[in-house]
Amino acid sequence: MGQLLQFVVTGLATGATYALVGLGIALVFQVTGVINFAQGHFVMLGALTFAILEENGTAPVPAALMALAGTTVIGLLVERLVIAPARGAHVDRLIILTIGAAIVIEGAALVAFGTQPRIAAPFTEGVVRFGGVRLEGQYLWVSVATILAVAAVWVFLTQTTLGKAMRGVAMDREAARLMGISPRRMSLLVFTLAAALGAIGGVALAPIQHPDPGIGIALGLKGFTAAVIGGLDSPAGAVAGGLLLGVAEAIAAGYLPSGYKDAVAYGVLVLLLLVRPTGVLKTVRAVRV
Repeated sequence: MGQLLQFVVTGLATGATYALVGLGIALVFQVTGVINFAQGHFVMLGALTFAILEENGTAPVPAALMALAGTTVIGLLVERLVIAPARGAHVDRLIILTIGAAIVIEGAALVAFGTQPRIAAPFTEGVVRFGGVRLEGQYLWVSVATILAVAAVWVFLTQTTLGKAMRGVAMDREAARLMGISPRRMSLLVFTLAAALGAIGGVALAPIQHPDPGIGIALGLKGFTAAVIGGLDSPAGAVAGGLLLGVAEAIAAGYLPSGYKDAVAYGVLVLLLLVRPTGVLKTVRAVRV
């Protein structure tokens, strides 16, 4: 039982990163109807930028702020240069465009930074022990960053005018337009917000998973799995889905050969898409028409 508890706690800490990726995907899908497969590459950019700045002598806090700012700008550019010009196209084409954007981002990162993993120092040294469970201190930073980011998003969406406008577009685009809310502006805002969430996850993850330009694909797919578990149009469900996925991976890695960890994650994704594409955590409602 103690071993299982160790796996669960480790999985929750790992799943916190998937939760942030899934939250960004769910927010973009809610507002624009587009599945953003470049979301994992925002995490990669945040992690890689932070690690490179630290390697070159920048203090952790300025490095984190610069990584956050740079990744957020990239998210803004993706929306303005890739999504906005094709806004009238079918949603399938827009999804393919996000895949193209991800390929361009990864290629640019490979040219600029090379293929070698970068090393970032942990925010704090040491191991935390509680109730027989052993957890590296950096995993706690990942969890704290996720909790603060999710709380900030909740406050933004529920307590600010811009957040309420974004929710209005998510609920009914045409009604929001009639009320003077610009869906195009909300699209720009949500892509920028999603990039910022990715950067936060990347900065917290960098000391654990030494980043290189190739980590974005796996993170994006696992974030997509998290969003599918919770229902693509449910940000809260995406967070819960990320945590569940992290626990499933950790248990699989604990009781099965390590190579099965990714197979479990992608197997869950395939199974969900076949059996319940609306999401495990989403309640299906019947409406009489």
